[in-house]
Amino acid sequence: MIKELVNIELKDLPIVGLDIRIIKKYIVKTSFNESFTVNNLSILLIKSGNFKFQLKEAIQDLTARDLIVIPKNSFCTLLEVQEKLQLFLISFSSEFAVENCLRKELVDSFYFFVRKESMKIALEEKDFSVLSLIYKLIYYINKDAKRNCFDFELQRISFNLFLHELRFIYSKYTSETLLNFSRKESLSIQFLTTLAIHCKRQHSVSFYAGALFVTPGYLNKIVKQVTAKPVKILIVEAIIAEAKNLLEDSQFPIVIIAEELEFSNASSFSVFFKRYTSFTPSEYRSNTIERLKSR
Repeated sequence: MIKELVNIELKDLPIVGLDIRIIKKYIVKTSFNESFTVNNLSILLIKSGNFKFQLKEAIQDLTARDLIVIPKNSFCTLLEVQEKLQLFLISFSSEFAVENCLRKELVDSFYFFVRKESMKIALEEKDFSVLSLIYKLIYYINKDAKRNCFDFELQRISFNLFLHELRFIYSKYTSETLLNFSRKESLSIQFLTTLAIHCKRQHSVSFYAGALFVTPGYLNKIVKQVTAKPVKILIVEAIIAEAKNLLEDSQFPIVIIAEELEFSNASSFSVFFKRYTSFTPSEYRSNTIERLKSR
């Protein structure tokens, strides 16, 4: 089962980019000692039972209240499932995180997207209870999406709450040595942090390369190695996320949004937005208003 869960196609779900599961009865579908690559960043929390698998060279032996982040593209081998295994599992794409995170939480959580090593923590009862409640909150919001009755603002708030709690847990339980990054990872985090601060005003690769004292080619090479995306695409995703947030507030005229995002005029902003979303800004705003009315 774990193979199917961590490799689900996130683009085909009711909430694009997010999958969350509460597994009350784990059914073994993946053969023991079968190896596979993990396609999605996944964060797993054990409620009861025992679960043993290997990530790269490290064997992870999980029991009740254990939390583990499984990095994207990890090489995994299922070794053993004992007793009545129950667990919570959330997987999400970087695009979903960019579109749904408040800026501070996004910056704080960047290391989850770039870190290549898994991290396991045995939680105290109180921290397990809080985190499991947040899993349940996101799960029931996700269920509402399937019934076409969905509060997007609640989705955003609950997801940020999840990242905030996760960051608190890692700060509380891990030593600084466990949070060290390679030079490539550090450069990528510096770029993503700079992007979060300046994406409204700065749209060029050369600006971010200059800010980090590297060449545009080198920055693009390293960031692509770490995130699997070119710098320009990450810049575009950040601008689109900012544009959507502004368009969802009807008090801002589109011409003002274009100015806020440093486009020369509303027309160029509209062309850019439609190129990457298939909607004009006006169409996206109208769809958002209709969506709110139908709640």
